[in-house]
Amino acid sequence: MKSTPHNRIFVAGATGAIGQRLCPMLVEDGWQVTGTTRFPERAKSLHDMGVDPVVVDVFDKQKLQDVVTKAQTEIVIYQLTDLPFGLDPVKIKEGRIRNARIRDIGTRHLIATAVARGVRRMVVQSIAFAYEPGPMPYHEESPLSISSLVNFEQQVIDTPFIGIVLRYGRLYGPGTGFDNPQGAGSVHVDAAADAARRAVTQGTGGIYNVAENDGMVSSDKVVRALHWKPTFRFHNG
Repeated sequence: MKSTPHNRIFVAGATGAIGQRLCPMLVEDGWQVTGTTRFPERAKSLHDMGVDPVVVDVFDKQKLQDVVTKAQTEIVIYQLTDLPFGLDPVKIKEGRIRNARIRDIGTRHLIATAVARGVRRMVVQSIAFAYEPGPMPYHEESPLSISSLVNFEQQVIDTPFIGIVLRYGRLYGPGTGFDNPQGAGSVHVDAAADAARRAVTQGTGGIYNVAENDGMVSSDKVVRALHWKPTFRFHNG
């Protein structure tokens, strides 16, 4: 199949917990995937997945513009995080500071690049465990407790293209540091990745909770709009 902007996808954060599960799914579906990493030593693992690897830091706006332009894509998936593996309590405080910086500056850089390059859809990772205490299950309209997260999500919603925000529950499964759910509002990393895969071609712009139905978070909207199932598991090869 000849590669065109209509079958190309750009995944920012392709070597993260979700990115590592998502990229093989996209390749299996027939997409030509360009995936980013900040670490040159991780490029080979992307290549082995069938992904075109690009080493770039999202804070380098000019290089980011260059690689998105070269990718010739109309779809961008944002899976960037900078949290310690397994949410190591010793490192989590600094990790959250770095993560907030990515959500602020990194998101602005990627959105500006996407607008300039004519991207038509962006799928973005957020979290479903930052709601203010209140009646459960929490819905997408429930208020969040972190103002920087509100600002981050609003950047995506206010874009001229279709912006989809996936509020993931607490991740568990391969690459997360957790084999089993870590309390209420959890989601397996494969199911989380599958929601992003589905959002590439389905769903209108807006916010969607993506978590297991355990009474804390309602994922009714994503189930209806994307036909998502929290029981999905990916078996590659």
